[in-house]
Amino acid sequence: MATDRPVKNIAGRIREFAEPVVRELGYTLWDVVFEKVGSLYELTVYIDAEDGIGIEDCEKVSRALDPLLDRYDPIPQAYTFYVSSAGLERTLSLPAHFEKFMGHQVEVRLYRAVDGAKQHTGILSAYENGRVTVENGKTITFDPADIASVRVVYTGEL
Repeated sequence: MATDRPVKNIAGRIREFAEPVVRELGYTLWDVVFEKVGSLYELTVYIDAEDGIGIEDCEKVSRALDPLLDRYDPIPQAYTFYVSSAGLERTLSLPAHFEKFMGHQVEVRLYRAVDGAKQHTGILSAYENGRVTVENGKTITFDPADIASVRVVYTGEL
């Protein structure tokens, strides 16, 4: 394995070669996450489909991407590779994610408290340049630097 490549933007490089493969298999590439969990590294490719995702779908995508990960070798350290459904309470990270779930209930987790709390739940009403606005009896807009994560809250309707 190569060790002289920077770790930064590994997910972006993987997205470049994974997206066409995932699309060709009939799925949508929701996200690619490369992170350190404890002392180990994990690569997770999240997929989506209109009819939902099952274990067979994850296995199919995993088998298609595994040889490409070996060929392109985008990760310098040892890691564990997973393919997973984006899930009902999926994380929103790209502008298209926010657009798709506009008007749905979301949970915004913050690095620092805003209005006395580090977690806010409300209806996603706007997304612009990384700024997330939710309505929960009042309108609150969060700056990108303050946002740790945004995820959909499953309410029985999607």
